[in-house]
Amino acid sequence: MQEEIQALIDKFHRKIEADENLRKEVAPLVKTFNLDLGEEAYSIKLKDARIYDFEPKLLDDADVTLITSPENLKGLIEGTLRPMKAYVLKKIQIKGKIDDLMFLKKLF
Repeated sequence: MQEEIQALIDKFHRKIEADENLRKEVAPLVKTFNLDLGEEAYSIKLKDARIYDFEPKLLDDADVTLITSPENLKGLIEGTLRPMKAYVLKKIQIKGKIDDLMFLKKLF
């Protein structure tokens, strides 16, 4: 999943570079995110409207942790699995503020 996640990060950076209003909205945010896929785990940091430190590890003090399977993440990325449906059906679990995750979702 590392390549798919990196592609999302690249898409995020292109979107931020192309949309000045979005860049201004995101610039003050400083957040950390974990993605726990069971056999794989990743973390990212958002600061100054950029994603940094995409690493194959979990952070101890992340603002948001998303727990799911690689298959469900792939469905979320491809759009075949809707985020709210996945949450209601417990295909994803979220630790932290769901508002942070939903804000990040709109950026991709």
